[in-house]
Amino acid sequence: MISYRKLSNGVRVVMEEMPQVNSAALGIWVKTGAVNETEEISGISHFTEHMMFKGTPTRDALHISSDIDKIGGQMNAMTGKEATCYYVKCTSSHLKESADVLTDMLENSLFDQTEMNRERNVICEEIKMGEDDPEDYCHEKLINGMFKHSRLGNSIEGTPETLQGIDHDVMAKYVHDQYVRDSIAISVAGKFDPDEVCSYFEGKFSNMDQSKEELENEKDILYVPEADSYVKDVKQAQLCLAVPAINLKDPRSYSFQILNNIMGGSMSSRMFQNIREQKGLAYAIYTGFSAAIDSGYFEISAGVSPNNVKGTIDGIREELDRLRDTSVSQEELDSSREQLKASYIYSQESTAARMHVNGRNFLLEGHAFNYDEVMDGFNSVTVESVDEAKSLICDFSRYSAAVVSGEDIDIKGMMAL
Repeated sequence: MISYRKLSNGVRVVMEEMPQVNSAALGIWVKTGAVNETEEISGISHFTEHMMFKGTPTRDALHISSDIDKIGGQMNAMTGKEATCYYVKCTSSHLKESADVLTDMLENSLFDQTEMNRERNVICEEIKMGEDDPEDYCHEKLINGMFKHSRLGNSIEGTPETLQGIDHDVMAKYVHDQYVRDSIAISVAGKFDPDEVCSYFEGKFSNMDQSKEELENEKDILYVPEADSYVKDVKQAQLCLAVPAINLKDPRSYSFQILNNIMGGSMSSRMFQNIREQKGLAYAIYTGFSAAIDSGYFEISAGVSPNNVKGTIDGIREELDRLRDTSVSQEELDSSREQLKASYIYSQESTAARMHVNGRNFLLEGHAFNYDEVMDGFNSVTVESVDEAKSLICDFSRYSAAVVSGEDIDIKGMMAL
């Protein structure tokens, strides 16, 4: 069962007890990410996440990691477009010790300039690693270009040039402005005592401001389809197509999830069957989507030989035209529904997965969805509701595209843009 509390310090807590396990996952979620950055400090959210592990007055970087290791815990963090999360998984008996480390990091990190200079180099290597991965690079270029008129297009990692301008004072100001109590959500899943968790966090984060000015909603964002080719030393071409789609609050969410799965979420999906099984053009092709507070997108990705890019695009167009012209079958709908329900049920068995989905939903939507709500949501989807959702993705002329290959490819001509 999921429960919520708002503490006297303004921090919100979402908890899901799983008494059948002997572990717990704890995440401290902060409502800040790439969308909160200006061009001059691009990448500062991610840089800050790294620096939170580099020392406090009572723990240096080694002791932060060793204090978790010696109790058998697993600790990490992640930065996204709209949220940053610091999390740990541990045995239930060591939850408080794990929380002590995380809260010390968020309350007392020093942002030592020498450590910053060292970690800046580490992040630059991380950027290079992403640029060497054709799939990551293609996706990043596509989404940044699609949303170049929106905060959603901001880069999470930034660039070596923007990182160079971020010093101790800049980061300290960013943390002061963005890490505030009513932008923090604590998510806990596993075996724990809810009263003890809430009592512990009641006295935390007193050195932070209570609130910050919220970002204005972005409405009617200018979107013009575009297509770009990027040349890299690779043998295979990576192709990505995307179109704006649902946001987090869209009532068509469950229908869209099922539609996405029908199109490219499994080996029986339409894209996989057409592009791989029938045409033999790609080893891997799949679809996915990402929903943010104000916007989102639907994406199609494939790895193909450079001389098969045109055929793959034509095959994708075929499937989108078929989707536009005919309804999905009841058999497809039922199969996709059962796949997604099973995937959700499997995730219920992981404390880390439950902590993550509850924390993100609670932070960004104000609500974590329980088992019955999710099952009811999938069960409510009909052929007619999928038909309503498909209007978001079946118009090929609205798609943007990017391709990464060892040669320049006329992607604009192939997309007829």
